Amino acid sequence: MQVNNNKTLQIKAVDQWVRSLPLKAKRGQVIDCNGNILAISYTSYDVYIRAKEVTDPIITANYLAETLNLNFETLYPKVKDVFVSETLIKLNIPEATATKIATRGLKGVYITENISRQYPYGKLLSQVLGYLTSDSVGQSGVENYYNKVLSGTNGKYLTQSDVVGITLNDSLNYYVEAIDGLNVTLTIDINIQNIVETVLQKAMIEHNPKKVSALVLNPNTAEILAMAISPSFDLNDVPRDDIETLMKLTKNTIVTDVFEPGSTFKIFTLASALEENLTNRNETFYCPGYRIVDGEKIKCWKTTGHGSQTLAECVQNSCNCCFMDLALRLGKDKLYNYLVTYGIGTNSGVDISGESSGIMIDKNSVQTVDLARIAFGQSIAVNELQLTNSLSSIINGGTLRQPNLLKNYYDNSGNVVFNNINLISGKHISSKTAEEMKYLLEMSLSKTGEMTFVEGHKIAGKTGTAQKYGEDGEIATGKYVSSFFGFLNNGESPQYALLLCVDEPSSGAYYGSVVAKPYAKEIFEGIIEYKNIPKVSNDVVDEEIIVPQLAGKSLTQALVILDKLNVNYEVAGEGSVVISQFPSANTKVKKSSTLLIST
Repeated sequence: MQVNNNKTLQIKAVDQWVRSLPLKAKRGQVIDCNGNILAISYTSYDVYIRAKEVTDPIITANYLAETLNLNFETLYPKVKDVFVSETLIKLNIPEATATKIATRGLKGVYITENISRQYPYGKLLSQVLGYLTSDSVGQSGVENYYNKVLSGTNGKYLTQSDVVGITLNDSLNYYVEAIDGLNVTLTIDINIQNIVETVLQKAMIEHNPKKVSALVLNPNTAEILAMAISPSFDLNDVPRDDIETLMKLTKNTIVTDVFEPGSTFKIFTLASALEENLTNRNETFYCPGYRIVDGEKIKCWKTTGHGSQTLAECVQNSCNCCFMDLALRLGKDKLYNYLVTYGIGTNSGVDISGESSGIMIDKNSVQTVDLARIAFGQSIAVNELQLTNSLSSIINGGTLRQPNLLKNYYDNSGNVVFNNINLISGKHISSKTAEEMKYLLEMSLSKTGEMTFVEGHKIAGKTGTAQKYGEDGEIATGKYVSSFFGFLNNGESPQYALLLCVDEPSSGAYYGSVVAKPYAKEIFEGIIEYKNIPKVSNDVVDEEIIVPQLAGKSLTQALVILDKLNVNYEVAGEGSVVISQFPSANTKVKKSSTLLIST
C-alpha cells in the first residue's frame, strides 16, 4: 500500500495534518479604451474562528460582536462549536478594524486578506460591468463573462495541527501564493458613456418612459463605445436585499430583449432594393395613405397620404407605401436572403451573456401581407445591438462584423496576453449602394438642406415608431417604442453609429422624430465637442422659427402652413381637425425641429 498508493495516501495525510486559510487572488482591473479605471480591487480582511483554540468563548464572542457590529446570540454558538475546524465570521472588514482585532490577541481568532471591488464611476455602465457576489464571483455583465480571466487563482496559508485541530507549537507553515487575475481593457470610452447617460437621464425626466437605452458603435470595427440603460443602479451599492429589483436593473436589455423596430428597419428594405437595381433616388411613388395587399388594407403612418414623391422624398417622409412596394418587388426569397446576410435572426456573437437572436417568421410561412409589413419594421423583432450592428454593416460599405466589448487583457507587468480580433461575418452589398444609402439617410434628417441636424456636420439617420404588444398578443393601446438610428458622416468612413430607444414614453408624444431624435442630437453634439471634430461647413445656420397656432384649424390648413415654413412634422390620428400641437404655439424652435400635430 505504501508503494502503490503513495501519492494518494500522502495527500490524505497532509489533509489531516494541516488546517488552511484562504488567500484571495487580486481580481484584475477593468479599464476603458483610454486607460480610465472602471473597476478596481483593494485589500480588505476576513475574520475566521477556530473554536478548538478559543480559550474563553464568552469574552471572544462579546468582543467580536461589539467590534464587528454582529449579534452576540448568533455569533456565540459559532465561537464554541468545536466540531467545525474553521468558521467564517465576517467578510470584507476594513484594515483599521482588522488591526484592532489582531492586536487584541484573542486565541482562535484569525484574520486573512481578501479582495473587495470598487467602481469609480458608480452608476455609469452598471448593466455592462455587472456586479460580484460577496465572495467576489462575477454575477452579471463583464464581471461574469470574463470572470475566469479577472479572478485569478486563490492561494492558501497552511498550518500543522494536532488530531483535534489545534495548531502545533513550532509547527511548519506552508504558503501557497495566489496568482492575480488579468486586467481587461474594454472598447468602451467612458467619456462618450458619460455623455450618453447624462442625456438618457434627461429623457427619463422629460418623458417618464418605462426605460430609455442607447448604444454607440464604431460602424467600421463593430467596437462598442457606449452602452447605457436607464434606470440603473450604483455598482458600489448593489440592491442585494431586493432580488426582483436587482434582476430588473442588472438585465442588459440591449442584447436580451427584442422589439419591433418600426421605420428604422426600412433601411434594410431600401438597401436591398438598391443593390438589386430595383429603384433609384429619382423614381416616383404615389401614396394615397394605404396599400391593399392580399385583400388587407395596410395604412401608411400618414393616413391622408403623401401623394406623389421621389424615392428620396419617400425616405425623408418615411412613407410606408413606398417600402411596401420595394419589398414586393424584391419578393420573399430575395428579401429574406438579404436579411440573413445582414445578421437579422441570428446571434451577433457579442461577448455579453443572454443575447437573443430576434424573431423572424419562418420563410415558408411568410405571406405577401407579412412581407409588406416586414418592409417597414412590423412582423419582425430584433434586439437593439443586432439592429445597430446590422445597420452599421450597410453604411460601412457592406461588411458585417462581430460586435465586441473586449479590446485585450494583460498581466500586472503590462504584458498583453490576448488581443481581440473583430471577426468579419461577410460582405453583402456594394460600396456604391452604401454610398447611396448614406446620401439618402443624410437627406432624410432635414427638409431644410444639409448639415442642419447638428450645424456644420453631416449626420445621417432614420427615426422609428413601433407599437408594442401585450401579453395576450394584441397591440397594446398607447404603448410605443420611439427610436432613432444615425451616424456621423463627415469623412470617407462613417463614425459613431447611434441607436437610441425610448420605451413607452408617457408625456403624450410618442413619434421617434419627436421623442428620440432630439436626444440623439444632444449625444452627437456631445461627442463632436468631446472629440473636437471640425465642421465640414461653417456657413450653415439652422434658422429659428416661431411655431404657428395650429390647434383648431383643419388638418389641410395646418399642413399648408407647415409646408410654407418648410419644416418637419408628424401627424398623429386620422381626424380632419387639429386638436393639439407640440411644441405649443409661439414657441421658438430650430427650423430643423420636428413638430407634432394631433387630430
